[in-house]
Amino acid sequence: MPKERPRPILVGQHCKGCGRCIEACAQGCIEAGAAIDPATGLTPVVLHLETCTGCGLCFDACPEPYGLLPELARGLAGGPAPRPRAAEAPDELLPLPRALPLMVKGTYASAIGALLAGCRHFYGYPITPSTEGAELMARLLPRLDGFFVQAVSEVATINFMYGCGAAGLPSMTFTSSPGFSLMLEGLSYMVGAEVPGVVVDIMRGGPGLGNIGPEQGDIKLACRGLGHGNTHAIVLAPSTPQEMLDLTFLAFGLSMKYRNPVVVLADGYLGQMTGRVSLPPAMIKPGIPGWAVYGDHDHRANLISSIHLNEADLEAHNLKLIGKYAEMAAAEARAEAFMAEDADVLIVAANTPARMAKGAVRVLRDRGIRAGLFRPVSLWPFPVRQIEPLLRPGVELLVVEASDGQLEDELRLALSHARLRLPALRSLRHHGGVLPRTSEIVEAALEGGRGEGAVA
Repeated sequence: MPKERPRPILVGQHCKGCGRCIEACAQGCIEAGAAIDPATGLTPVVLHLETCTGCGLCFDACPEPYGLLPELARGLAGGPAPRPRAAEAPDELLPLPRALPLMVKGTYASAIGALLAGCRHFYGYPITPSTEGAELMARLLPRLDGFFVQAVSEVATINFMYGCGAAGLPSMTFTSSPGFSLMLEGLSYMVGAEVPGVVVDIMRGGPGLGNIGPEQGDIKLACRGLGHGNTHAIVLAPSTPQEMLDLTFLAFGLSMKYRNPVVVLADGYLGQMTGRVSLPPAMIKPGIPGWAVYGDHDHRANLISSIHLNEADLEAHNLKLIGKYAEMAAAEARAEAFMAEDADVLIVAANTPARMAKGAVRVLRDRGIRAGLFRPVSLWPFPVRQIEPLLRPGVELLVVEASDGQLEDELRLALSHARLRLPALRSLRHHGGVLPRTSEIVEAALEGGRGEGAVA
């Protein structure tokens, strides 16, 4: 009895709809399809095998990768079996010798924090007032077997970081407000593809080119406008050169932990301000995560992409990301409170304005006014559970910022989502690189009790 010849089966994701098999089939068993495959955007052929003789001419006509396979290969129709993920190569913690404190400006402190966190890849485009951080990285990275690349633009910068982060390697950039705007599309790609990376944004006056003075006008971008789609990233707001080092160091760990970009949001004064900085007791020698597209044999099965052409697949991916954002919000909210436990006037401020606010709290306390400071260290997630115990009956909030209510908006939104009552609230705002003075904050606090209002 002659052996039965195998008939074809269709591997839809490999069929390009070229039509060669249609021409080769003498029995007319194959016709052009009309339905687009959502995974490829192509239109596979359709098989009608009632009269198929198994001649095999269609196999010979099908170009590689083969859209038609013999029935005997049915188990391969879905592609090769998935390879196991590579084993994690964990980070190593290397102790540092004790050293005297340094006197460095904020951008230098942030660069040192990045180096101690294991960052050996820097990409950037110079923009004032952040450039000194990039200059220090350019001097130090070659001595540490690292890589410094001055990109042709901020758009190129963030895409370099996409590739570096996809390889599982820590990378960073320094930028300022106009450059940060240019990076938003690439940041959305990184969030969607779950790629780590650290962006240090030294905010300056705007809109447009504005000036190089300190402002807080990028809060809405970092917290609510981080590229298209359902995007979020942890946003850390330092207020001293020491925190520029500490929070940049922290940012790399958070970025790798959540496979997501992290933004360190400082202002122009803080970037240029010189202060006393102590080094941590240990530094990081980074490993290689199992998910990385590292380029070696163990990691060759990995794929990094933000493309999900099927609507149901993209919805599932968004739900996964939203779940990750919830984890961040639950675990990574940070804040500092100063004399706030019994405060009747609670000042809310971040970055450099928080330094003026702390001085104002001391002045007000000397005058017998129970004032306190609540400083959100993470702007997203906003530390709503940390401020909740301070919102005693009768407390009045005074939001001090160098923007037109962008910090206040984060506060209001967080309280609303947490279903907490909004206390009486006043605001002190400056714009264009002008910062609120301690005397202004004291005066605004003393004018409280007259209902909601704003002080220009």
